[in-house]
Amino acid sequence: MAKSEDLAPIIIGCKKGDPQCFSKLIDVYASRCYGFFYRLTGNRTTSDDLLSELFVRLVEKIGSFKGGSFDSWLFKTASNIFADYLRDRQRQDKKIQAQKSILQPEQTENRHQENEPLDKLQVQLGRLDGDTRQLIMLRFYSQLSFKEIARMRSEPIGTTLSKLHRGLKKLRDLMEQQPYE
Repeated sequence: MAKSEDLAPIIIGCKKGDPQCFSKLIDVYASRCYGFFYRLTGNRTTSDDLLSELFVRLVEKIGSFKGGSFDSWLFKTASNIFADYLRDRQRQDKKIQAQKSILQPEQTENRHQENEPLDKLQVQLGRLDGDTRQLIMLRFYSQLSFKEIARMRSEPIGTTLSKLHRGLKKLRDLMEQQPYE
């Protein structure tokens, strides 16, 4: 995690449009943001696409960063991109299911991507609801504090802690009970 005093000159340079500063910022955050998206989607290609979208949006919206925790601001943007992706995917899935029911009513969907290795944690994370999965990713893969997450989600810190605790308990139960597929 980069210290905010180390990031300050880089962010100022980004706000001025300095491409080298954007490059440095991307170097600092690329792996954490990719890990965040990968654990949410379980798909490398989708994670790459979402990461690209995040950095495009970073270039477009860096001027709206007014100080405070840059990590919180960046991962709030990443969360919004993921929410947009989910909405688009749900719309597409509904259209595809409607077409499938017309053309092949007996065919079932294969949710696992062809060349993606199975990962027990990824499988079990996929069984959690999107909000819980995203909360776990913000805390453990994005390394945001509970306070930053609560502020980002506009909810009391106790609510955030409670949701995270329940989500981790549910994930633990899934990891212990569900056979590895």
